[in-house]
Amino acid sequence: MRRGFLYAKAQELGCNKIALGHHFSDVVETTLMGLLYGAQIQAMPPKLHSKNFSGMELIRPLYCVHEEDVIAWKNYNHLQFLQCACRFTEERDAAEDGVGHSKRQEMKVLLRELKKTNPNVEKSIFAAIHGVQLDTMVGVKSQGKEYSFLDLYDRKLKV
Repeated sequence: MRRGFLYAKAQELGCNKIALGHHFSDVVETTLMGLLYGAQIQAMPPKLHSKNFSGMELIRPLYCVHEEDVIAWKNYNHLQFLQCACRFTEERDAAEDGVGHSKRQEMKVLLRELKKTNPNVEKSIFAAIHGVQLDTMVGVKSQGKEYSFLDLYDRKLKV
């Protein structure tokens, strides 16, 4: 709903792109949430065409910037960010432990723990979504259509 409003307003202003503030950490956390809770291997691309607003693109200029760098820049420049309108963020902020029921916060905690034994875990996840070996996947989905490894095995599907 919010993104639809952004696209509509951008078109009204004569723009052909909207830029969102998703950063490297968002990409990694979203990938993990999809894998652990959504039963899917899916990533957040840095740029994509809108499906519902012809001629519009979404860009994520902070795609390779780590969250801690965004926060450091914000603090250095004495800026404040708007609160996320996501209901899960509100639940987290209301919780005494600061984690609440937010799956994103849960991913942050998980990554923090994993970094204790593998300091490069975030880079590994990020690199993994940029180098998916489709011919090793048991199934893939593209443009809403599902394909089995047998489609690749029998070479019915060209990758």
